[in-house]
Amino acid sequence: MTGADQPAGTTSSWFQRFLLPGFAFKAVVIGGGYATGRELAEFFLPSGPWGGLAGMILATIIWSVICALTFAFARAVQAYDYRSFFKALLGPFWILFEIAYVAFVILILSVFGAAAGAIAAATMGAPPIVGTLALTVAIAGFATFGNSSVERLFKWVSFLLYGVYALFIMLALSGFGDRIAANFSIAAPADGWALGGLTYASYNIVGAVVILPVVRHMTSQRDAVTAGLVAGPLAMLPAILFFVAMIAFYPGIASETLPSDFLLRQLNLPAFHYLFQLMIFAALLESGCGAVHAINERVDTVMRIKRGSGLTPAGRATLAATLLVGCIFVADRFGLVALIGSGYRFLAYVILAVYVVPLIALGLPRLIRHVERPIETVSVLESNT
Repeated sequence: MTGADQPAGTTSSWFQRFLLPGFAFKAVVIGGGYATGRELAEFFLPSGPWGGLAGMILATIIWSVICALTFAFARAVQAYDYRSFFKALLGPFWILFEIAYVAFVILILSVFGAAAGAIAAATMGAPPIVGTLALTVAIAGFATFGNSSVERLFKWVSFLLYGVYALFIMLALSGFGDRIAANFSIAAPADGWALGGLTYASYNIVGAVVILPVVRHMTSQRDAVTAGLVAGPLAMLPAILFFVAMIAFYPGIASETLPSDFLLRQLNLPAFHYLFQLMIFAALLESGCGAVHAINERVDTVMRIKRGSGLTPAGRATLAATLLVGCIFVADRFGLVALIGSGYRFLAYVILAVYVVPLIALGLPRLIRHVERPIETVSVLESNT
């Protein structure tokens, strides 16, 4: 079933209304945000232990506020894919977000591919392309069957992820908790935390529009705001646990390509090492599925308007595979550290300009005035597809 098949407010469970959006947002954020720990090293470790935590709290607040506004605006204009959303928000300038989103997808899928390759090399000694291809096949497989398949993935991977991260922090505290406490007392430079938090939040917040298909489960604007406010902490909690563990080896860990693998080697627990790397692969899988599924839903909406029928499973699989195979070559060419260091900061400013600023400047006033125009959204889609 696609987003067009099920209107908002149709027999939705409490989980679908309040927790699924947060789990879905976390799913998109974690792969491009902190699954390997590389992003935490890039944006938060330079500000030291306490400065890094301050930046993460700032990012959490930004995520919650923007998710709440995004979900509420999406319900107001009945937009359950990113294209419909930006047609309603930006009018004829909606294409600016489309360009930014395509760049975002190319970047994060490339990062995911590079990360999967690094995991395969670190855990099995296999050529990186093995891990990258395995991730590609898995993403295409889940994206083939639409919302129901992707939402089940978000749900079950979330249980695995939170459980593994909880076990990870307990093992880290047991294994090198004294080092964590000692390094939190280091007089480290705490400047730059606000910029780090803002940058990190900005390029990841695009996840709020990536997961718009799940907004159809919400039955009221109160649902939308509540789910949005909860989404920030749900997405950031595992990152904070990860960051605390990383502090045991601060500042040297900042130079590690895969901080997660470095920490696991220090724990010296082979069984947990493989479990954690499996969890990271699952996190990359759900993040990649979220990004690809958003494009599938965008194409599906246009096809339903133009032809009266949406994407078939074969069409979804073909589109997903085309995106993924193209990004493999980007990942192989540039590598994980270079992709994160050079691409994410630029993308953060673009997302701020074409999404966050217009949402606050244009979308929020419409919400305050209680303007709900689902008919306008449909007419815009029909006039410029």
